[in-house]
Amino acid sequence: MNAETMMGTELQGLRRRRPEVTGTVLAGTDGLLISSDLPLTDATYLAALAAASYGVGNRMAATVRQGPFHESVVHTGAGCVITYPAGGDALLTLVAAPGADLVALREEALAMVHRAGPALAACRRSTPLTPLQTDPHTPLAVRTPMSTLPGQRTRRDPHITWRRPPI
Repeated sequence: MNAETMMGTELQGLRRRRPEVTGTVLAGTDGLLISSDLPLTDATYLAALAAASYGVGNRMAATVRQGPFHESVVHTGAGCVITYPAGGDALLTLVAAPGADLVALREEALAMVHRAGPALAACRRSTPLTPLQTDPHTPLAVRTPMSTLPGQRTRRDPHITWRRPPI
């Protein structure tokens, strides 16, 4: 059984055990969907929003220097959405109904996160990554208008007379 199938089974089991959970999504920190059990909303959108929420929460935690990011909770008029990091590169997002026992839900979600993190990390380690090119004289694979080759100077247009104001 692969990690995605295993996590899909875990997500469905969580919803069966906790009736106040109306949906679950497991996504990468890059916002790509891994697995979901979310009946009412498009899971790909929630995966992307969870990654954005994680990015903002992680930046806030780093700014205030009070330890690493643990969870993000968004309270709405009809419940709440909670996002937990699952390992180094995954996120577990739960959609809960109003009146949910968030303390008990947190304990169960963290137990699932501790199971999910190593399984997903092992799955990602098994896929080989392409090595980066280290030779500076190798041509660029994709050229954009702003890219230059090593040793090439950029030229200023003599007709441009304005300068960017200092920041």
